[in-house]
Amino acid sequence: MATSGPQLLGRHRECLALDELLTGVWSGSSQALVLRGEAGVGKSALLDYLVQRASHCRVARIGGVESEMELAFAALHQLCAPFADHLEVLPDPQRAALGTALGLRDGDVPDLFRVGLAVLSLLSDVAEERPLICAVDDAQWLDAASAQALAFVARRLGAESVGLVFAVRHPVAEQHLDGLPELLVSGLDSGDAQALLEAVVAGPLDERVRDRIVAETRGNPLALLELPRGRSPAELAGGFGLDGAPALMGRIEQTFRERLTDLPPATRLLLLVAAAETVGDSLRVWRAAAVLGIDADAAEPATDAGLVELGTQVRFRHPLVRSAVYGGADPAERRRVHRALADVTDAESDPDRRAWHLAHATPGLDEGVAAELERSADRARARGGLAADAAFHQRAAELTPDPERRAQRALAAAQSKHKVGAPESALHLLTAAQAGPLPELDRARAQLLRAQITFATTRGRDAAALLLDAARRLEKVDATVARETYLDAFAAAFSAGRLAERGSVSEVAAAVLAADYGPSKRSCDLLLDGLALLTTEGYRVGAPPLAVALRAFRDEQLSEDDQLRWLWLACHTARALGDDEAWDELTARQVALARRAGAFSVLPVALSDRLSVELFSGRFAVAASLAAEADSVVEATGSHLMLRGPIALANWRGLDAEAMALTKARQDDVLRRGEGLWLVANDWGHAMRYNGLGRYDDALAAAQRAAEDPYALGLPILFFSELIEAAVRSGNPERATDPLARMAEIAESSGTDWALGTYARSAAVCADGADAEELYREAIERLSGIHIRGCETLARTHLLYGEWLRREQRRVDAREQLRIAHELLSGMGMEAFADRARRELLATGETVRKRTVETLEDLTPQELQIARMAAEGRTNPEIGAQLFLSRRTVEWHLRKVFGKLGVGSRRELRDALPDGRAAV
Repeated sequence: MATSGPQLLGRHRECLALDELLTGVWSGSSQALVLRGEAGVGKSALLDYLVQRASHCRVARIGGVESEMELAFAALHQLCAPFADHLEVLPDPQRAALGTALGLRDGDVPDLFRVGLAVLSLLSDVAEERPLICAVDDAQWLDAASAQALAFVARRLGAESVGLVFAVRHPVAEQHLDGLPELLVSGLDSGDAQALLEAVVAGPLDERVRDRIVAETRGNPLALLELPRGRSPAELAGGFGLDGAPALMGRIEQTFRERLTDLPPATRLLLLVAAAETVGDSLRVWRAAAVLGIDADAAEPATDAGLVELGTQVRFRHPLVRSAVYGGADPAERRRVHRALADVTDAESDPDRRAWHLAHATPGLDEGVAAELERSADRARARGGLAADAAFHQRAAELTPDPERRAQRALAAAQSKHKVGAPESALHLLTAAQAGPLPELDRARAQLLRAQITFATTRGRDAAALLLDAARRLEKVDATVARETYLDAFAAAFSAGRLAERGSVSEVAAAVLAADYGPSKRSCDLLLDGLALLTTEGYRVGAPPLAVALRAFRDEQLSEDDQLRWLWLACHTARALGDDEAWDELTARQVALARRAGAFSVLPVALSDRLSVELFSGRFAVAASLAAEADSVVEATGSHLMLRGPIALANWRGLDAEAMALTKARQDDVLRRGEGLWLVANDWGHAMRYNGLGRYDDALAAAQRAAEDPYALGLPILFFSELIEAAVRSGNPERATDPLARMAEIAESSGTDWALGTYARSAAVCADGADAEELYREAIERLSGIHIRGCETLARTHLLYGEWLRREQRRVDAREQLRIAHELLSGMGMEAFADRARRELLATGETVRKRTVETLEDLTPQELQIARMAAEGRTNPEIGAQLFLSRRTVEWHLRKVFGKLGVGSRRELRDALPDGRAAV
């Protein structure tokens, strides 16, 4: 509910948007809005308007400060401090993460998104008492950790009665808030600008002068208010020419600097102390002023001029006043002020801010200050403040006298910059580090970091080659790290696939086999050796050691970091060998670990891998809910991953138009990034869909495209089976000969029932008479006993066998197989294949109604996931933690689920859900 009050001049559209936001928040829904506009255009005034209108709400107002951008969680301190009494009601993991981030407790490094979830829960709890409005000014100057956490909160708002409004300077390269609802705030139109100008100019104003000012300020309200100050109409007529004039923001700042020159020296020095003291702590400002010999009466001229408020908090009239004060000061004066602030900052309670002031007070090289900054970097890392870690290491490097130590600190800063997603800054620091006299091990690590940055930013053609070069260099100094880097190179090479220009899978394999290593029983080393043999010698040589590696991955006690780093390769290896039991176990472990560790860069990939297991197991509804969860993670984190979940589900169901539209929307970006494995998986999915639809020529073309990549780990046996079926059904049986031989090698080498059963089915498609029937029966027998129950391969085997029996004129026998196929395929959501079975049954003379998968279409995928988790017995906070939602939003979704399903309690949910299975 918005309180009535005056509208801002010329801001009807913006005020209406803010009023609508307030109405929505008051009615129980949450809202986020980003106000973008140039400096002085009125964003802060709009936030003032929002706060004034929100008298029925609780209000929290914070602002970013440019000089504080490197201090981790500084903005969250501002936001959360008034709500400290609510911290204790947060779930333990969230309370620990937020408490550690805010420096209230010691603990492990908190994940930024777990901190974000804690802030979301905190704001939700506060809003239970009264709707909450959070106004964030100068969001472009938020520290990176706070910006990421607040962006997370803004994307996950639901039913919490929270409004979150950001004001961001435009144009500024602020990316955390991209994708949120936004409103561009532009200058006032000509009439309103003229009215504002005439209101502040004393005496008559020449019309031509007025029009020129309005045109050149582009209706910027602050410019209209400040630029004419103290000037006569005659001066205005000649003082605002476009030729040679500085940019608008510079001109506004210059007017503030001109006003500063009229102030007494002590007042200017006091303002400089206030500008350098970034948190607005007036007590600290006055203590530093005392050190500098500034009297209390020095504040009066600045407050009379309306430049600053010196109450319990220091607040400048506008951020440009602060920058004018600080930027216009003599460097020696700035150092003197920072030294005074360092002297009055407690080394025990606030050591990092003290170190930061010392760094700005130091004119030249100083190892003592550099070492203190390095200690601050370590503390920042412990709190999860990787951006601050990088900033402290960077400044420490700049102050370090010793060249080798300077290069090592620059390397440490580059590593932190990479981890917080600042690749350009990381590469700049890395170049500086590599220019110094690094020890050989650090030089190799620098080369590895360059490769990792490339892989993270492009996912493309160069990453594998760079990782391969780094691994070769590391061989000379650290064999263990070298082997780990070779495994990373394998991952990058598999990802790039046929799009790799250098550093192919075969090149990585050759380098691994050429290296002189002793035997190792570490699971990652066993996997590395097995992949190298598989690539160079084929399945007969590579499958046995890979089976040993998979057993090691299942039995060995691995660290979380190692599992998060290599489980992806292990999962794909399990599928490549047709080891369905290992595939099931490792994909489930990968999801559980990524959730527990808060590894949100890994979690979407883990969920996608698990989605495939659920599909092959016949649990379409569970797979759909995992796809929705993966999308939630990508949305919440702002990731640019190209997930295939929605495409996989469309292919599975045989929804041709939907699958093609989704592919078209993503494929250009995939090609740009160089993700060849994505293309292979997509071609396989298309081939499967086309086979279900009976479009065998299209299926053959898609499967052959997939087969062009011989090293698509985990996929060959799958796309070969599609290729063989499509080749025979399209009248091109000769094109099935080579794929069938390659399937035989995979199946015989793996020795698993899934692989052998899949091969037997494909061989039956190519056979005739009694040989075909024997192979179909063998396939059904093997596939009926595998670990993955309700297997897609088994269902399609019944379909193919039934179709073959009908062509053999054995209608009664055909009906038995086709009934089984129709039942299984319908239940697992493979609607195109189920319809194929239905048509075959009709051809045998049996009537059968068309069915679709029971997906509870009235429930959204997110509602279905929440319902499954609730049926499993998880609490609302536990569900919210996994799905990045607040407890209140989970409650809201569950109320809708109960209504749609017609149930009254969680006990009734399990029976109401399809197949009765709970969430993964």
